[in-house]
Parts: sequence; C-alpha cells; structure tokens
Amino acid sequence: MSTLDWIVIAAYLALTLGMSAYLARGQFSPDDYYVGGRTMPWWALALSTLATQSSANSFIGIPAFVALVPGGGLSWLQYELMLPLAMVVIAVLLMPVFRTLRLISVYEYLELRFDRPTRLVLSGVFLLSRGLATGVALYAVAVLVEVCTGLPLAWCVVIVGGVTVVYDTMGGMQAVVWTDVMQMMLMVLGIVACGAIALQLAGGVAPVLAALDPSRLDAVQWAHGIGDGARAPLWGFVAGGLVLYISYYGVDQSQVQRQLAAVSVHEAQRMLWLNGLARFPLTLLYAGLGVAVGAVYLQHEALRAAVPAGKPDYLIPYFITMYLPSGIRGLLVAAILAAAMSSRDSALNSLSAATMRDFVEPHITPSRRLVASRWITAFWGTLIVVFGLFVGDLADNLVEGINQVGALFYGPLLAAFLCGILDRRARGPAVLAGVALGLLVNLALYWGLGATLFWMWWNVTGLVVAVLTTVIASRLMPAVTPAPGTVLDGAALRTRLADAHRFCIGLVAYGVVIAMVVVALDRR
Repeated sequence: MSTLDWIVIAAYLALTLGMSAYLARGQFSPDDYYVGGRTMPWWALALSTLATQSSANSFIGIPAFVALVPGGGLSWLQYELMLPLAMVVIAVLLMPVFRTLRLISVYEYLELRFDRPTRLVLSGVFLLSRGLATGVALYAVAVLVEVCTGLPLAWCVVIVGGVTVVYDTMGGMQAVVWTDVMQMMLMVLGIVACGAIALQLAGGVAPVLAALDPSRLDAVQWAHGIGDGARAPLWGFVAGGLVLYISYYGVDQSQVQRQLAAVSVHEAQRMLWLNGLARFPLTLLYAGLGVAVGAVYLQHEALRAAVPAGKPDYLIPYFITMYLPSGIRGLLVAAILAAAMSSRDSALNSLSAATMRDFVEPHITPSRRLVASRWITAFWGTLIVVFGLFVGDLADNLVEGINQVGALFYGPLLAAFLCGILDRRARGPAVLAGVALGLLVNLALYWGLGATLFWMWWNVTGLVVAVLTTVIASRLMPAVTPAPGTVLDGAALRTRLADAHRFCIGLVAYGVVIAMVVVALDRR
C-alpha cells in the first residue's frame, strides 16, 4: 500500500464520519433515529437496501464463487430468479400491514396480532441470529482487509467495526441510508475499475472466455437438489430463493426498517420496485468480475501461488494488491470497506431498534429514549467488534456461508408473520411451537440428516414445517378475535392487488426477462 492509497482510504473514512456527524443534527426521538422521521426519499432507501444486500459478501464472495469454488460459476445467477416475484409479495401482502400499524420494530406486529411473549421470543431469536451472523461476517471481511492493507487482523476488525459503530451511533437511520448511497456508488465504481483492469490483463473478452473451464460459464444447472448431489440446482434456487427473499426483505428487521422509513406505502413500493430492477444487473457485474479475474488467475502463476488452497475468497483481495496501480488500489480497498460497512450499519441499526423498541422502551420515560437508543447502538456495536475479534473463520466461502446461516432461520420466521396475516385462527403459542419445530428440522438437516438435500431447500422445509405446525396447533385452541388491521382478508387483498397492479405486472414481466437472460447464458 502506497501513501496515495492510504490518503484515499483515510479521505473516505473521514467523509463517512463527517457526513454522519452532520446528519445527527435534528434528531429528537427514536422515530427520528430509527426510521428517519418517516420522511426519507424512496430512491435513497432503495439504494441503501441494494448496498446492504450487495455488501462485501457479494463483492468478494460472488466473484470467488464464479471463478474458484468447486461446482461454482455463473450458476450463481440462478439465485436472482425469484427476487422480482418476492418484491411483489412483500409490496402487496406484508409491507402495507406494517406501514399501516406505524411500526418501528417489525416484531411489534406479533404482539398486536398474538401476544407479548410471541413478540419477545421472536425478537430475541432475531437479535441472537443477526448478532452472531454480523460478528462472523465482520471477522471474515477483516481477514480480507488484512490481505489488502497488511495491517494486523485485530486492527482491521476494529477499523471496519469501529467506524461503523461511530457513524451509526451518531446518525441513526439517516446516517445508514445516506452513507449507503455513497457506498453504493463507490462499490459500483470499484467493480467496474477492477473488472476493466482484469479484462486488460487477460487480453480481452475472447481470451477470458477461452481461459475458463466451459462448465463455469453455464448459468443453469437443470437439477432439483433433492438427493441428486447437485451443487447449484435450478429448482432449489427457485423454491428456496423465493422463500428466502420474501423473508429477508419482508420480515427481517434490518430490511423492513427502511420500508418503514419511507413517506408512504406508495413510496415504499417504489423503493421495492427499484431494488427489484437493479439487483440483477449488479449481480451480473459481480459475476462478470469473477469471470475476468478468474481468467487472470489461470494465466498468472503469481496470483495462483498467492491465493491459499481452499480459500477462494482471497482471490479479489490478492488481485487488488498485486495488479492494481497506486491510488486505484486505495480506491478498491475503500470500496471493500464500503461494502463491509454497508451491511454492518444496517444490521447494527436494526439490532438497536429491536432491542430498544421490544425490550427497553416500556421501562424508560420518553425523554430518555433517544439517548438510550444511541447507547444501545454503541453497546451492540462494541459487542459485535469483540465477537469479531475472537470468532475465527467459520466458512470456506463467504457468500455461501452467510446464506446457509440465513436459510436455517428465514423459513420459520416468515411462517410466523404469514400465519398472523393470513390465518385468523392462528394463535401465539402455536406460532412459537411452529417456529421452534421448523428451526429444529433445519438444524437437523444442517447437522447431516439431510446431507443429500441442497441447502437452499432449508428455507422451504422451515417454512412448511412451521406453517403446518401453527395451523394444526391453532385449531386445537379456542379461537380469538384478531386486533383490527393485523389480518388480511380476501377483499383487502384484492384491493391491494388492484392498487398495485402495474407494479406487480411490471416486476413479474421483469422476472421473466431475468429468467430468459439466465437461460440464454447457459452454454449447454
């Protein structure tokens, strides 16, 4: 790393902190702190959501999957097939309910619909799973920042985690969103710069395509992943991806919080619409970067020697340090830092919001809630940094490891909300039983009982088990009348579909286009 590289990195970090300090002005309540006073523009919220999902996990993990992971390649594009349809389901079924109830924590819905124990248990599950996942992801990214900068690993954990904690604690949701917008632009610039240099080093498009194993350019694996040993089966991505995306964008606090920060239901729908449109082209950029850098890897012995065996995620960091010129190298390291912080800040803000709203707020006076919110954010940030210092490396491939953890939880979590919104007979104790059994089944599959089942199917197994358990157990209990606005009947659903029909038709048509592009990329 040259002096110019360090100047670029320092300037980026200073700009992030300065922006956060500026945005911290004018905050007077938890509503301002956690949902930006519900006045934030839809396009900024969409870019923030896109930046969070397209984080360092994607910047580093997707190119590594395409270039080096056994059984990988362009088949990762199958992961994107169901995103547009998921956006439609969220925009029509879930988000309007949460917006109408003016929630800050999405788990407030569970108390309004069922009871307080259901809310607290599932909020606690979210806090545990998201806190652990954020600490693991922080460590994984810090290892790669260590490769790029040469700094000690502990320093990298503290820099990535510490800067995120400071600007998130000061600025709340406003800081998260506007720094994510800046980070999104930096990430795209970094991907394009890195890909252009890799393409030049490899000799152009034709030599790149010629260098790679043809199987890595196959975008579709025509398999189901149920006992067939497929590494990236199409139907596993279709079924599991639909459940995962509805759950992640629809009932995960780290994502729903942005929808709650929009001005109106219509603005939140526009946010989902833009995210549904933009994510696939961005994933194509990541995949293209993997193809180009993968060709350089095969052509250059030095890069092959530098990347440790069994550590494909080191590909992009070593490529940056070895082949990019001074200044551009600093820009790309700043892009990795941006990608890392864009996901950490959202997780941290959502952890703080759920803790404050679900557990702390009933016990303190309104005048103390804003200060308490900042202290809770700082607490979670410190805890995650400490955990990141000691967690160790838990996954061979970052992007797959993070998504496997999500696949354990997302199905059962989604079941709780779907049963609440769609089934008037659903009861809180039955929901808890369903979530517990769905999670136990998924853990059994994770520990080897379903060794022949592709991991994306865990999203489906968790959902199905939890829904069936909830429906059956609820009918063994006395019926109760749900609170107004917490259950969606047929008439309300038809009204929402009529109001959002253009949104729905457009995204479904776009989903068909994505499917056609992915199939067209298949070389077999």
